[in-house]
Amino acid sequence: MHPLDNPIWQALTTCHSRLARTANHARRFPNDVTSLAGIPEPTVECYESLASILDDVNATGIFDGVPPQPPSGWTILAGAPLFQMIQHNGGASAPATPRRPIPEFKELTAADAPEMLALAQLTKPGPFGLRTRELGTYLGIRQNGQLIAMAGERLRVPRFTEISAVCTHPDHLGRGYAAALMSELAQRIRARSETPFLHVREDNTRAISLYEHLGYQKRVLLHFAVVRRPAE
Repeated sequence: MHPLDNPIWQALTTCHSRLARTANHARRFPNDVTSLAGIPEPTVECYESLASILDDVNATGIFDGVPPQPPSGWTILAGAPLFQMIQHNGGASAPATPRRPIPEFKELTAADAPEMLALAQLTKPGPFGLRTRELGTYLGIRQNGQLIAMAGERLRVPRFTEISAVCTHPDHLGRGYAAALMSELAQRIRARSETPFLHVREDNTRAISLYEHLGYQKRVLLHFAVVRRPAE
């Protein structure tokens, strides 16, 4: 099995193991880091382990290679097919002649967490919490003191790092900020001898076009689902 076939489980058992809440056959992140969990395979036993560590949240997000079909009593609250894309051979750079100069990148810190969460809640790039920035480097662009764009590192497994939370305030779209942030992050990831990858909704054609321009190629179609454990 390729390590990116089950990236949440792989991350929680390797590079992010220090953050994991664990049971026999399940791992999850603290909810304020991200509402994601992993199981090695979609069996009843694995779902029982997952239920045992959802005591404080009841629901979590999982990836699977096929549309999830949890055991009886579980509820799928939401879901979507996601392309997993990998940037091979260094990819492309951000556009050489953006419409206007790109403001300076700032590495985001704990002090920026409330603004990061607010931007993520506005633009909905995926699960995001007050402590998500603890997963890796997050870069932001500010204008007049306001955080208007960001991107960062989320899931890490040996040799691969996911770029995630790529978002721009709706009032500042079309200025090349996402491409510039992603290119900078990819360079930093490659400097560690790792390969950048990402996930994007199958129907998000605008984002897929940008990612392909930056050198990302579709690897596999995964399925994301928010599942709720059975009521006690």
